[in-house]
Amino acid sequence: MVDLKKLQKEIYQNKVDKGFNVTDVNKEFCLTYGEVAEAYEAWRKKKEDLGEELADVAIYLLGLSEILGIDLGDEIQKKVYKNSKREYKIIDGVNTRVREFDEESER
Repeated sequence: MVDLKKLQKEIYQNKVDKGFNVTDVNKEFCLTYGEVAEAYEAWRKKKEDLGEELADVAIYLLGLSEILGIDLGDEIQKKVYKNSKREYKIIDGVNTRVREFDEESER
């Protein structure tokens, strides 16, 4: 499995080494948004570089996480667990959260 914490640090260091932005958080969010748009276009136009575009999105997210001091791997694990404890139902054609289990309600 990939060590996301290590990868975050490598991505950040590459940004520093190559002279890319590591201080303007607004700019990083905008660049990340741009990469998501490129990935969507690659998917929509059935381009062969979709995987590479998705990798760019992940790289920007990991770099931004390192800039902000957030362990993205840890946050992903916590969110996956949290999502697993939610109950959804289709209401008027929309998948709607109807219940969220926490540790106390499971006892």
